[in-house]
Amino acid sequence: MKKLILTLTLCSLFGATLVSSHAADAPAAPAAPAAKAPEPPKKPEPTLEQRVAGIEAYISNGDPTAPLKVKVKVKGKDGKEVEEEKVPDGLTTVAASNSGPGHNGFQMICAALVLFMTLPGLFLFYGGLVRKKNILSVVAQCFGIAGLVSILWFVYGYSFVFAGGDNAGAWLGDFSKHALFKGVDSNVNSDYCFWVSHNVFSMYQLMFAIITPALILGAIAERMKFSAILLFMTLWMVLVYFPLAHWVWGINGAMNGVWNKDALIKSIDFAGGTVVHMSSGWSALILCILLGKRLGYGKQPMPPHSMTLCAIGTGMLWVGWYGFNAGSAVAADGIAANAFTTTTLATAVASFVWAMLEYVLKGKPSILGFCSGAVAGLVVVTPACGFITPGGSIIIGIAAGIVPFLACAYLKAKMGYDDALDTFGVHAVGGTLGALMTGFLASKDANPNLAADVAKANGLAELVEKGGLWMEQVKAIGITLVLAVVGTLIIAAIVKAVVGLRPTEEVETIGLDLAEHGEEGYHG
Repeated sequence: MKKLILTLTLCSLFGATLVSSHAADAPAAPAAPAAKAPEPPKKPEPTLEQRVAGIEAYISNGDPTAPLKVKVKVKGKDGKEVEEEKVPDGLTTVAASNSGPGHNGFQMICAALVLFMTLPGLFLFYGGLVRKKNILSVVAQCFGIAGLVSILWFVYGYSFVFAGGDNAGAWLGDFSKHALFKGVDSNVNSDYCFWVSHNVFSMYQLMFAIITPALILGAIAERMKFSAILLFMTLWMVLVYFPLAHWVWGINGAMNGVWNKDALIKSIDFAGGTVVHMSSGWSALILCILLGKRLGYGKQPMPPHSMTLCAIGTGMLWVGWYGFNAGSAVAADGIAANAFTTTTLATAVASFVWAMLEYVLKGKPSILGFCSGAVAGLVVVTPACGFITPGGSIIIGIAAGIVPFLACAYLKAKMGYDDALDTFGVHAVGGTLGALMTGFLASKDANPNLAADVAKANGLAELVEKGGLWMEQVKAIGITLVLAVVGTLIIAAIVKAVVGLRPTEEVETIGLDLAEHGEEGYHG
């Protein structure tokens, strides 16, 4: 009996093991499916038409984002709904998200050409006109200004002049938005162009900031201390150049009639008639009067020591000026081509007219006459070059050969001021003349921006069409003149109190080269 019970127990245990083994081998019941993660929203893709339109915009210097924009309703500043065009989030094309290599390359070349105007163009032009004991002082002053202004531009100058946005007003720029070149990278700054990198644009504008104060040197050549020049130029950039450049060229500037729909004065200045030439020229006059005349001026001859250097410098200035004027289109487009053409014609005519006036009145056409006429033509056409037709440039060339000539040949002698290298006669008189003539000769046929949406919104288009632009130009001329004159009087007083303006008579007699720089331009 015991054996039977034991046998049955073993059999039941063995059977249970088999059952559990089969159960383990049986497939498990399927698990409940996991919740599916939501897919990220699809990035909108541009259509073929939008891509092609972006390429066409590159060719025509148009807005590459225009084909991507759709009309949406947004709340305006007054709380009411307004309709505006906007690019949908995430939608872009290669054209819309990159700078244009051709336009960028053109702008870099133009920037180099404008620097070439100062180093070495201006210091050779001015250097040839001074006495040989002072040539290196001119070179040192130009180099010193180039370094000084570059530092100021990086620290805050570029931001103050060109930063847009709510913190940039009509009269006061934004000190901090692009201070220390914050945000100044290889992306496009669409406030001013469609295809040029922000950093390239900033460098191009820096070259204007360098040459403008350097022009003042011509009026005070041979008789101002180097330390005084550095301090004067620092304060002049802060109080005169940066504010004026913002008013005229800043996207929110009070006198930017072309690009600011809320401009208070609808004036136009393509490449610097007011900002560059009027500001430096009128400041130069005031400063040379405050300094007084050079020792021996009017009693002993002070001829240029090298007309050869002066002529070489003039040629460099003329070539570099294409970067100055054509480059101000900020694109290699039709407006730049027109500015190139008008600059050439006006300069050639002015150079010829000035020399021929000398031929008639004095019996000999001088090399200095050809050089001075060329520079005068370049100065007078600068504010107008991108707004006038070739016919208008001929008129400007004739005027540029006559009016500055009269200022240099007769007004200076009559008034008795010692404008050593005729900075006032050429740049102040020429810049003022050019700004005024722009008001009469500007044409929408030469520059369609004069009839674009912004120009229609602020009234510039109507002024160009009906002939009232010259009145706005007169307002801009008046403001520029007052700023330059008053600013120079204040700055000169500060500099005189801090470091003094003039060197000693002994230093002037020896020459600034040896006395201030310990070097001579010539030996033997």
